Amino acid sequence: MSTTTAEAGDDTAGAHRVQLDVDGMSCAACAGRVESALNKLPGVRASVNFATRVATIDAGADQPTPELCDAVRRAGYEARPRSAGGTPDVDPDSDHARHLMIRLAVAAVLFVPLADLSVMFAVVPSTRFTGWEWVLTALAVPVVTWAAWPFHRVALRQARHGAASMETLISVGITAATVWSLYTVFGNHHSGGGGRGIWQALLGSDAIYFEVAAGVTVFVLAGRYFEARAKSKAGGALRALAALSAKDVVILLDDGSEMVIPADELKEQHRFVVRPGQTIAADGLVMEGSAAVDVSAMTGEAKPLRAAPGGSVVGGTVVLDGRLIVEAAAVGADTQFAGMVRLVEEAQTQKADAQRLADRISAVFVPCVFAISALTAIAWLIAGGGPDRAFSAALAVLVIACPCALGLATPTAMMVATGRGAQLGIFLKGHRSLEATRAVDTVIFDKTGTLTTGRLTVSAVVAADGWTGEDVLALAAAVESASEHAVAIAIAAAVAERDGVDDFRALAGRGVTGTVAGRAVRVGKPSWIAPSCESPVLVAARRSAERRGETVVFVEVDGEPCGVVAVSDTVKDSAADAVAALHARGLRTILLTGDNPESAAAVAARVGIDEVIADVLPDGKVDVVEQLRGHGRVVAMVGDGINDGPALACADLGMAIGRGTDVAIGAADIILVRDDLAVVPQALDLAAATMRTIKVNLVWAFGYNVAAIPIAALGLLNPLIAGAAMAFSSFFVVSNSLRLRNFGAGTRR
Repeated sequence: MSTTTAEAGDDTAGAHRVQLDVDGMSCAACAGRVESALNKLPGVRASVNFATRVATIDAGADQPTPELCDAVRRAGYEARPRSAGGTPDVDPDSDHARHLMIRLAVAAVLFVPLADLSVMFAVVPSTRFTGWEWVLTALAVPVVTWAAWPFHRVALRQARHGAASMETLISVGITAATVWSLYTVFGNHHSGGGGRGIWQALLGSDAIYFEVAAGVTVFVLAGRYFEARAKSKAGGALRALAALSAKDVVILLDDGSEMVIPADELKEQHRFVVRPGQTIAADGLVMEGSAAVDVSAMTGEAKPLRAAPGGSVVGGTVVLDGRLIVEAAAVGADTQFAGMVRLVEEAQTQKADAQRLADRISAVFVPCVFAISALTAIAWLIAGGGPDRAFSAALAVLVIACPCALGLATPTAMMVATGRGAQLGIFLKGHRSLEATRAVDTVIFDKTGTLTTGRLTVSAVVAADGWTGEDVLALAAAVESASEHAVAIAIAAAVAERDGVDDFRALAGRGVTGTVAGRAVRVGKPSWIAPSCESPVLVAARRSAERRGETVVFVEVDGEPCGVVAVSDTVKDSAADAVAALHARGLRTILLTGDNPESAAAVAARVGIDEVIADVLPDGKVDVVEQLRGHGRVVAMVGDGINDGPALACADLGMAIGRGTDVAIGAADIILVRDDLAVVPQALDLAAATMRTIKVNLVWAFGYNVAAIPIAALGLLNPLIAGAAMAFSSFFVVSNSLRLRNFGAGTRR
């Protein structure tokens, strides 16, 4: 069900939202610790996302941002306010990956000879020459100190704050293996390994753990490197989307000359020039010129749209031919493009219920691992396994028990899904829109502007006795000119010059009223204007238009019906295929509209919808949704108008046509920017694919830890192999999520 910030709770009333970039988090337990530290502040409600490194905070108006940053620092991490632009131009994951690659390269170069010599000395003791201990030490120390320093640094910082994280496990494991190796090698406590084969030497490590300490460092660094690379790719779609915005804009000065200014300095009502190949810098109205505009970046539609004087254009789209002069109507953060980018960012920073469960588990996971490791060592010593065997098993438990995969399971899938959805013209507001799709079995469509183009035209005007069609249409157009309803726009557009209207009122689901030239005029549904009209001319006109599937409004002047205006709409070409695709998925479809039954039935027949509920007021739409939900149905609502807002908010899943009203867009869970209803089943498929990916990730992450820790505790895993398995686990989760980048690759765009 759709929710808003205001619905989050009364305690956040008057709160302001702050986003912080948090550095130093290495696992989901870290995110949980930062979240806990922030939530301890009075009047603060915070959610921290490990994958995006963003803390989203609802704080009281008197809660300064520096205090929030200080709370994060006291928890052992660094924080800074997120830039107003949101998505950074620099990719932090890419930079992090480069730094990791340098350390990984050095560690790998030293690890290869270290591992070879360690195995040789373990299997063939006669090969040990004078000073062999110093050779191994010289090869190992740079790896376990400098190369592993990112793990040690975080672990030390955590220790200063009395906390522990995944880095603590890794650092303790590497340090313990190194110290034990120094003790056994220089204290002459090594066993010699005589008579053992290579495989036995690899599994037993012969009490020389230099190669284990270095190997764990190499494998974990490799895992973190590929993880950072994968996370960089996961956020690439959003960065590519943000990069589409114009950097500079050419404005027209009062004397007709041109001047280039940065796009962020553009103001409303500035007139700017856009030439072929240039990006439109802001939402606005075309004043001069004509051009084909590539809107694929915003809507996913391959077919360019023609822009002409009087038409509107959207920032972030590209002019293909011609020259446009545009008057800016919305700039900067107020543009539709900026709003869509914000939607994707906010969706990526939210947490799904499954992720919150994973966070709670990770928060207590590290202390439990230390306890299991200690118990493993004690158990092996009691069982007579000897110090070497006890240490090896305990170290394997520390190394393999990585909660990173658990922390990455949900957010990485969400990052990829929201980015890919944005490329397809599907903007997911957050995890709720994904979780709600799991059980959707009923899809409700609005009619006008949703199944139809919403570009209505007046098809007929019939006047009562004593009136002319021109007078009836002129009065109706004067009142309707103050309304934004699609029918009103069509009627107003049919008259070139209109009188002014006073005392205008719009009654949702009924019609409009106003005073024109001193006369009280009402325009609206026949059931509201003249429920018992006795004029045979008007009744016949109404019936004829409704049989044709047209929408009919009555016009009343000073309490007397004076005419009928019929408007016609065109069913979208994609509507029938979209409905068929939903039926193929076993979903029930319903047409729910405030229009008359005859017109609704005609449209439903054309698109293949069997169930029609017509002549319904906005609150009646809510009642229909509630009744369906009361009968166990999980309902998705697709709409675009103001009167759809309540139903979109009430439904389990609200899907708003992106060119609809702000009310509809604000109430929905998914914004469909493309003017193609095929995106409805595609949006449901994307959400379903994302949920499947999350489930696979969680099953792997939970199953990995549940199975691996007992195996390690039983001494069946060498710490070196455990390190490789742990790194692979995180890499698997991120790589599995990246498969969503190819979703809908075969879709015509």
